[in-house]
Amino acid sequence: MRWADDMAPTTIEFDDIADSRFGGKAAGLAELRRLGLAVPAGFVLAEASAHDACDAAADRFSQMVSAGATPVAVRSSAVGEDGDDQSFAGQYDTVLNVDSVDGFAAAVRKCAESADSPRASSYSGHAAATMNVVVQQMVDARAAGVVFTADPATARRDLMVIDAIAGLGEALVDGTASPDHIVLNSDGSPVVHEVGAVPVLSEEEVAEIRSGALIAAQHWGRPLDLEWAIDRSGKLWWLQARPLTTLPGDLNEMDSPVAGPTHVYTRCNIGEMMPGAFCPLTASVSGHAIDYAMQTTQVVARAQDRYEKPWLQVGYFYGHMFLNMTEGTALSSGILGNSLEQFSMSICGRVIDELEPKAPKPFGRKLVNTVRLTSHALSAGPAIRRLGNQIAGFQIPTSDDPRVVLDQLESGVTLYCDVTLTHVRSSSRAAVAANILESFLIKQATKNGRSEDEGRADAMRLMAGAADVESAMMLDELHSVVRNIAADAATAEQFLSAAPDDAVTALRDGDSPTGIMLRQFLLRHGHRGYRELCMRDPSWAEDSGGLGAMMQVMLGAVDEPADREPVRSAADAPRSRVVRLLARLAQGGARGREETKAKMALMAHALKRGYHHLGEVLVRSGRLPDADLVFFLDRSELAQLLGEDDTIALVQRARQRREALAFQDSLEFDDVSVGRPTPVVTAPPSAFDGDQIVGRPASRGVVEGVVRVAKSIQDARDVQRGEILVAPVTDVGWTPYFTVIAALVTDIGSSVSHGAVVAREYGLPCVVNTLVGTRVLATGDRVRVDGDRGVVTRLPQ
Repeated sequence: MRWADDMAPTTIEFDDIADSRFGGKAAGLAELRRLGLAVPAGFVLAEASAHDACDAAADRFSQMVSAGATPVAVRSSAVGEDGDDQSFAGQYDTVLNVDSVDGFAAAVRKCAESADSPRASSYSGHAAATMNVVVQQMVDARAAGVVFTADPATARRDLMVIDAIAGLGEALVDGTASPDHIVLNSDGSPVVHEVGAVPVLSEEEVAEIRSGALIAAQHWGRPLDLEWAIDRSGKLWWLQARPLTTLPGDLNEMDSPVAGPTHVYTRCNIGEMMPGAFCPLTASVSGHAIDYAMQTTQVVARAQDRYEKPWLQVGYFYGHMFLNMTEGTALSSGILGNSLEQFSMSICGRVIDELEPKAPKPFGRKLVNTVRLTSHALSAGPAIRRLGNQIAGFQIPTSDDPRVVLDQLESGVTLYCDVTLTHVRSSSRAAVAANILESFLIKQATKNGRSEDEGRADAMRLMAGAADVESAMMLDELHSVVRNIAADAATAEQFLSAAPDDAVTALRDGDSPTGIMLRQFLLRHGHRGYRELCMRDPSWAEDSGGLGAMMQVMLGAVDEPADREPVRSAADAPRSRVVRLLARLAQGGARGREETKAKMALMAHALKRGYHHLGEVLVRSGRLPDADLVFFLDRSELAQLLGEDDTIALVQRARQRREALAFQDSLEFDDVSVGRPTPVVTAPPSAFDGDQIVGRPASRGVVEGVVRVAKSIQDARDVQRGEILVAPVTDVGWTPYFTVIAALVTDIGSSVSHGAVVAREYGLPCVVNTLVGTRVLATGDRVRVDGDRGVVTRLPQ
């Protein structure tokens, strides 16, 4: 221990603390007192590492003894602890139940010496911090726990998480007890309520904790992690307040305005085209184009007077795209042959009871609107034929001047809006023919004693028989490449044994006939891919790994029955001239829709290449630290980035949004939502079911690896890099192993256990409270740890 003679120890009252110079814990307690929240009596001993620190605090401690304010807790409040960047959870020592002068001196020395401990140095990566200590009367706790004003596992700021145990809270923090776990919505209603046979907290106590936590979070202006205790008389005390250091940016920062509190939003339909969460630039480009096309269609049909600012037909919430069904009902009420029920079925596959129909228009207006919309759809042919030349006319930017590049991209977005509108017109044309065919076959079916569903199934089979459909041809071409690989056993073995990206690269760059076929496939279809309208995600041409993985799966299945041609059933053969005519029209519509969808993806591919180039230009000009951040700014912010103003804050927000995207992508939603869509919250039970162990998610991420069961800290010495550590519980002594392991699983614990807190800071997937992890898993088992859902799955060896 280093004693510094030049240090000047002194005692500071909470009311005299105005900043964080005495550590985050002291500053937090002082601020809680100023807010009028109950904080146990105490003081701060500054410069506790000085040799005469205990002498300086002796009189103040004696005053507490005289006032009956003992026993006390002696807790670290080092500079930097409980700060904005790191929590230092459990890295320094705390001593409880101190009630004598000698015990007080020993407790101060122990806390001061922990500033030099190897675990604290390993955690922070810096030299020992200046150590102050908080001396505070202990609460004779009936219940204790923590409250997070945002969910640390999902990063949702609209949720509040309360963990509570009976008695002192130390068993909660060290992970040796499983708490009652309550998750509250923004209105205070519980969405998760995992409690024991006798709940630790009453409803009134939950409400009081929530109220105090909201006061503190609103004052700090950011999410907090607060410790509390309830004494034997039922009084609520606040023991600590610190920022939640592991949260990414606000998941809702880029949300579009809600069109109306009763508007119905859905992930149906658009979720197939735009699956998962998307970066802000994708929303600002592809989301804008879809919204523009749908609004323009509404204007044509006189369902709305004029094009409004974006985010009327489409919504962007939590990084996900939604359709505004309420705005779409204007078409149902304003054209002939449509209804709210049909509209619901076409989008969601069921009638949406939450939708309220708009007042029907007079017959004459409906007739005119129907003619306008039908003409708009059926006259799409010339626009479809122009698409190829229009897209080819767009020059992907190559300039090194970011303003020139951005201007070219803005013109490209305008073209993208027109391409998307043509696709919507093409889709409408296809829908007209498909609806007529379906209606006709349903009537035929019911006339012949069959059900409507059977008639609808007949229509689906006929429409699926279209030839020369873009997506089908694309798949056939890829199958041809895979079959050529399979025809040569040596080539097939080499392709399957290589890493997916290496397999594709070697084949594409070679001179074999199959390599030539692959190059031709990529020339025609390289702009396609998963989430192809995303400006950030690569297309097949740039994603050798993704394409290779898919081709390896196809190669492994090439001789399986699933790869055979389908057997046509009797229902596939049209039985009348009318049905054959309607089927040809519907199939032609399907071909047109697929063709324009491919063109839409081609234009998106050109834009994403342009935005990738813009990111590189912005890095070279010093405006961005890395090119990928360009995708986490919207189009208006990109223009701001080229201005003369300071852009440091804008770049920082882009970084936080990038961190948030993975959290957003793990969210799930009901198929329809009224008002602002809210993610679904599920609480799986803690149980072992076959090859799945279900616990509680504590740190997000999904990883597969080999298990290392360590029932003691000694066992942990055998852990190898990349293994998944499975332990009964982890305390701060295990922290050094967190730099080696790939994930953490514990039998007991909570989201505030040391292991969970540090795992989040190290970015390790973590599942706690599995109850049986160390008993049902063995070293050498292979598992998948899903920290998003709190599930550990044993995999085949």
